[in-house]
Amino acid sequence: MPLILNEEQNMLKDAAKDFCTTNTPITQMRRLRDEKDADGFDRESWQQMVELGWAGITIPEDFGGLGFGYMGMGVVMEECGRTLTCSPLLATAVGACAIVQGGTDAQKSELLPKVAGGELLLAVALEETPHHNPYGAATSVEKSGDGYKVTGSKKFVLDGHVADKIIVVTRTSGSAGDRDGLTLVMVDRDSVGVAVTRTIMADSRNAANIEFDNAEGVLLGEEGEGAAVLDISLDTGRVLLAAEMLGGLQECFERTVEYLKVREQFGVPIGSFQALKHRAADMFCEVELSKSVVLEALSALDEGSDETAELASLAKARLNDTYNLVSSEGVQMHGGIGMTDEYEIGFFLKRSRVCEHTFGNSAFHRNRYGELQGY
Repeated sequence: MPLILNEEQNMLKDAAKDFCTTNTPITQMRRLRDEKDADGFDRESWQQMVELGWAGITIPEDFGGLGFGYMGMGVVMEECGRTLTCSPLLATAVGACAIVQGGTDAQKSELLPKVAGGELLLAVALEETPHHNPYGAATSVEKSGDGYKVTGSKKFVLDGHVADKIIVVTRTSGSAGDRDGLTLVMVDRDSVGVAVTRTIMADSRNAANIEFDNAEGVLLGEEGEGAAVLDISLDTGRVLLAAEMLGGLQECFERTVEYLKVREQFGVPIGSFQALKHRAADMFCEVELSKSVVLEALSALDEGSDETAELASLAKARLNDTYNLVSSEGVQMHGGIGMTDEYEIGFFLKRSRVCEHTFGNSAFHRNRYGELQGY
């Protein structure tokens, strides 16, 4: 598969870069944090993203989207990562994938045009423990008339406090840890029996803890067969998050190299010191490798490759490690000023640590990759 962007993808990347630089700079994230904005993202900026078509990039044209593919969404996420853009784009894209993969024709026709039009925000409620465990759901569900009633609690639901509909991973059979027996149920956030508590993470971004008490919802996919839909939806989220992380670590690396050129010690730029040159060279190599794995994973999603799961875990593990390295080195090479809130380099370190544990850390994905390879 070609690891380069075509002309249309490059045009989208340039447009996304211009938009994020102008409309969603890091100063916006700082303002949202300091003002303790109830939504955690700027509604006006989000509406502009919708008008640019970003909410519908991965949604088929038959359902009101652009059908531009995951490579197109990836370049947008990369530019969002460079400015630490706060938006519900990632969470909604993962939810939309679940609807595309598991929804009925009626559900797709009703919901996907609203997602593409920015009228409907989605979230996936998966985690029940501090560690990523895709098949660990113990949340119960029982059939009630034409619908289902959900009881249980979910943690770390990305943008769960603003989502209009929440796709809940529940269990209809088996025990926590079993792949079989998972069922996806879609619940309205404002339904009776849904209690949402917003949490603010270390990077000042949004997540929520959600309690369900006989909350009514509708089935998404087949009862007891939700794992297949969940797998591709999570892999989509992992790859798109890896693309965002790629943008963030590139920006962090470029800022650090620029600082090495202008900061002087003993009358010379500190970038002339051999030890710092070697460390910068190591980072450069890791950044270039990260570009390749993200592009390959995005291509695999678009092509429906049989290796999508392996490449998703490869990309997430690699980007976890690289973002951790580059952000840590960036703060360290900036010295004392890198530790201050005034300087923006520290925001990348905080973002890297949250991303690292979203949809699975490196240990989880190395283990998963090995299992997928038959080890």
